[in-house]
This record gives sequence, C-alpha cells and structure tokens, in this order.
Amino acid sequence: MRTDALAARLVEKLKGREMTLATAESCTGGGIGHAITAVSGSSAVFLGGVISYANSVKEQLLGVPGDVLRTKGAVSEETARAMAEGVRRLLHADLGVGVTGIAGPNSDGTSKPVGLVYVSCSDGNRTLVRENHFSGDREAVRRQSMEAAMELVLEML
Repeated sequence: MRTDALAARLVEKLKGREMTLATAESCTGGGIGHAITAVSGSSAVFLGGVISYANSVKEQLLGVPGDVLRTKGAVSEETARAMAEGVRRLLHADLGVGVTGIAGPNSDGTSKPVGLVYVSCSDGNRTLVRENHFSGDREAVRRQSMEAAMELVLEML
C-alpha cells in the first residue's frame, strides 16, 4: 500500500510541476515504472524506463563509464549517479532516477552485502545519491528500494 501511495503522490507532484520522469532500474526490475504506470494519468509525466540488469546495458545504453563498472562495481554510488543522469538524457526527461543494488538472497560475488542499494535522482543540474541498507527477503529489499527511489524524487521536487 505504501508503494501505491508514494507513486500516486509522485505523479500528482510531477503533474503540478509539469515535469517528466524516466527510470533506470537494475535490482527493482521495472518495479518503479510498474508502480507509477498503475496511477491514472501517469502518462502525462512518465516517459519510460530502462531495465539495466546487465552491466553492458548500463554502459552501452545509459552511458555508465566502463572504468566505473570495473573499479567501483555495478552496485556503487558512481553507477547509480551515472544511471540517473544517463536515463534523463536518453529519454529527454526533466528527472532521471537510477537504482542499483543487491536484492539477494545471495550477494554478487563481492564483499558487498545483500540489501545494499543505491538510489539516485538527477535533474540535470544536480544529482542526489543515497546509500541504503535494507533487510528482509528479496521482495522486501526490492519494495524498499522502489519506495526509497520515489521518496528521493519527491525530495528533489
């Protein structure tokens, strides 16, 4: 229910500001876009999204630098920042959101823990990034990540 309420609030706020949004999602697998498009009238503000699960998509489509992926990893502040900025440019949106993390139940083979998720929002002038440490099963981490991303967009607005 909280996810639905956040999505509705976000759509209304974007409409009120006459702004558009695009998403770049990894661990949430399109969940943010799904939540937003469940809201009537979202087509006025939501342009679309990229599910960038693979590093090659992050790099080739969103413009995440290869050296960032190699040195910092797919789950990093730098990657989340580049994802948000990249999808905003790619889809010509006022705001871009990037989400990357480890939903579990297993880690990604690095020392990074399950539940580590970076969310980012960019408006072209500034980009905010938040590091989160969520708990619960895979679905709980994904839900918390979606909510954190929508909360960050609301903060930017």
